Amino acid sequence: MTYRQMKWLILTIPTFTMGLWEYVRHRFLLPYISMDLGNWLAPVVVFIASLLFLIPLFSMIEKNQAELNEARSMQAALQEREQLSRELHDGIMQSLFLLNAQVSRMEQISDNDGILLQSFKESIHRTNVYVREAIANLRYPTDCLYVPWVQGIERLVDTYKQETGLSFKLEWDLPENLLTTKEKIELFASVREALVNIRKHAEANSVRIEAAPTANGWKCQVCDDGKGFAEAPSHESRYGLKMMEDRARTMNWHFDIGRNEGETVFSIRKGEAA
Repeated sequence: MTYRQMKWLILTIPTFTMGLWEYVRHRFLLPYISMDLGNWLAPVVVFIASLLFLIPLFSMIEKNQAELNEARSMQAALQEREQLSRELHDGIMQSLFLLNAQVSRMEQISDNDGILLQSFKESIHRTNVYVREAIANLRYPTDCLYVPWVQGIERLVDTYKQETGLSFKLEWDLPENLLTTKEKIELFASVREALVNIRKHAEANSVRIEAAPTANGWKCQVCDDGKGFAEAPSHESRYGLKMMEDRARTMNWHFDIGRNEGETVFSIRKGEAA
């Protein structure tokens, strides 16, 4: 039912109810109900009809408004991500490309300090790759919104399995209705960032992704059998971890990373911290 139809029903139902009551009262009930009693009963009849018919309409309007607000919030988040990805592409990516071209020209002009130039060029290339991954991380959720939630996670796992050759185990028992649209986007981005960190630093052979509801929320873990950290990871010095922590803080989630039984565990929880 459209907003226009609901508005017309809200306007016409009380009027129609009053007219119907007056017709029935004068046509059939006048011998049994006095004029004064009929006048007192008229607002009662209208009130009862409003409870029966208008409250469901108001509930429908509130539901539609909530869905509209959620869609607006999702659109705003996606627009912000798209704008940031354009800034990364148009700014940092362009500068890295120019630097790489300048280094290549320097190599052609002189062979002196060739090792240093090659190292510099490799650093630029790695940074270029990281920026591309960041852009993909920002833009990917716009596609995953159009496929079922679990299917989007499975597609992400399949992509990383093909790119890295890692062994993956996916245990995703988190119902879709426990997350809002914004939570789906942010959790998807967090899982992808965890996989990026594993590919870059862990030197792992297998990865396990688990997600399930808890008593007062849900919990998601990404575990790998890699080398872990020589010391407690510094979120300030590791930008990927810092982004995950900031994202969790913004969503009022609990974020932890540590070692457990030979595995590195990225953990995100909604609800009371375990």
